[in-house]
Amino acid sequence: MEKPTIVWLMRHGLPQGVEGRCYGRHDICLSAEGIGQAKGLSARLAAQPLAKVYSSPLRRAVETAQIVAEPHHLPVEMLDALSEIHFGDFEGLGYDEIEMRYPELFQSWMERPTETRFPNGEDFQEMRRRVLDALNLLLTRHSKEPIAIIAHAGVIRVLVAQALSIPDSQIFRLAQRYAALNRIDYFEHGAVVEMLNGCVAAATGVSV
Repeated sequence: MEKPTIVWLMRHGLPQGVEGRCYGRHDICLSAEGIGQAKGLSARLAAQPLAKVYSSPLRRAVETAQIVAEPHHLPVEMLDALSEIHFGDFEGLGYDEIEMRYPELFQSWMERPTETRFPNGEDFQEMRRRVLDALNLLLTRHSKEPIAIIAHAGVIRVLVAQALSIPDSQIFRLAQRYAALNRIDYFEHGAVVEMLNGCVAAATGVSV
């Protein structure tokens, strides 16, 4: 049987102080709960072989990746292309403030998120292109090897949607909890999604 390239996709743990706030490139660290979630991911993957661990360069992802990589004694390689979408002028603002200051853009964002360009930021198609380019690079670099990618909800949705041929307009039907665990096996004939939005209990490392 053909040996796949196994890609473990993980969303970072819960960041600190993000309640009600827009953050994409807004660079924030993990909360205490997020650190616990990352340790749960680490315990879950400790027995899995990994050739390499990749991460978005944003702190919440890097901190999660370092905890995941520790049992494997692997360095974490950061790729800018794995960053979350850039919300531009919306970064760090509360949603109520965005709605008040940018009412038309806010309405577009809520109704047509994959068609909205964020002021001084990017749009979904730009993010999608860079994320899929990064995937193609890693699949070429690690043919038939298992790797881990620690990134963000938007990045992971792009990768899962591409594997399942889900149209952009339906991408937000894919849930991604903090510290969600996903697995996609890439074969020459295509991709097979083996796990989606798996949850790991922070204290015990038990999967749900």
